[in-house]
Amino acid sequence: MEARLNGHARRHAPLGRVHGVALYVGAVLGSGILLLPGLVAERAGPASLLAWGLMSVAIVPLALTMALLAARYPGGGGVAAFARKAFGPAAGAATGWLFLLATPIGGPLAAWIGATYAAAAFGLPPNAAVWLTAAILLVAFVSNLQGFKGAGGLQVAVVGGIVAVLLLALLAALPHLDPQRFVPFAPHGWIGIGQAMALTFWCFVGWEAVTHLSGGFRDPRGDLVPAVLWAAAIIGALYLGAALVTVGTGSYGPGKTEAGLVQVAQVALGPAAGWLIGAVALFCATATVNAYAGAAAHLARALAESGAAPRILARSLARRDVPIGGLLALLAGWTAVFVLLAADPAAVRRLIALPTANYLALYLLGAAAGIRLAERRAERVLAVAALATCALALPFLGWSALYPVAIVAGLFAVRRWFGPSARHRHRPPAAAFRR
Repeated sequence: MEARLNGHARRHAPLGRVHGVALYVGAVLGSGILLLPGLVAERAGPASLLAWGLMSVAIVPLALTMALLAARYPGGGGVAAFARKAFGPAAGAATGWLFLLATPIGGPLAAWIGATYAAAAFGLPPNAAVWLTAAILLVAFVSNLQGFKGAGGLQVAVVGGIVAVLLLALLAALPHLDPQRFVPFAPHGWIGIGQAMALTFWCFVGWEAVTHLSGGFRDPRGDLVPAVLWAAAIIGALYLGAALVTVGTGSYGPGKTEAGLVQVAQVALGPAAGWLIGAVALFCATATVNAYAGAAAHLARALAESGAAPRILARSLARRDVPIGGLLALLAGWTAVFVLLAADPAAVRRLIALPTANYLALYLLGAAAGIRLAERRAERVLAVAALATCALALPFLGWSALYPVAIVAGLFAVRRWFGPSARHRHRPPAAAFRR
């Protein structure tokens, strides 16, 4: 991938800094903005503001580590390429497959959550979520068929809509804040704040997705680091704003948390505000799925070109540099998970832990690679801080931690028994053919 975009071709790559900000915001923000401010407030009360603020700062080293590595090693491999350079081909292949086997599950889940929230906000019947989910997945697939330019353009438009509507709702809610709702500030003490921070970590997952798209940037070194800093500031401000108005208007607790942001908007803008939040739900889901679809497809091609995935995944539409093999494989995975969700909507709660575990494993490997590949002391310090942040979240994985372990174990078993070394090991001696 990198070879395609060197020299003259790099100057004509379609993505710039604004696209980078939009891709990062869309990949990270997701539908968590709709639900998590209320859930976190349930755990820590008004002190949830402290949890959001601390995590907004703590996540910056991880975001910068991913951006610095992507700027130095642009291409479709992303975190897998970093792990390969730091620890060898086996680590790179394992890291790549962790991402690939998370996205077919995570994409439909993100679309389903956004569609379900939107259907409730619009007052639609529950089965409308099925058709909205299908529409989100289809839009993301078609936009990525247009190449970097199509996916990047969609992302700028969608993220612009998210930020505009959220700012309107949050600013309109400020005059309705009640100071009495901020006391007592920490009703559940420091334990509640710690539990709240663990929840907020999952709202900042997504920095790794853009690393797989870095090959499409005209100037990765000049664009990615500023883009990630702008995105981190925007995401942190939006989450803090949502937490502030959720607590200040009392829009959390039994019977409220599930539609907390709708209630916040209705307090400020009236009954029709639910439609605005429904639009935000659809925008957030589309932005997330769009970013991850492109990332997974380009990674699949990079792995196939390196021999770590089936060659069919390396197929491309040359004119637009579209990884069609990866996109079609992803569509097949999406379809299977979509059918499962349509048949059993409750499966969301069981499935969501699996991609989450893979993404945390990716961050651990990416941060470790950042330590190994750091060229300056400041970069190494950032990577160490990123590794520490991810390690603190490990105890909260539970049994879902076995999913990435099973993937890595399965990959090494396949390489051992079916790889080139295995074929050489099991080949009969030449003398056997001469008898």
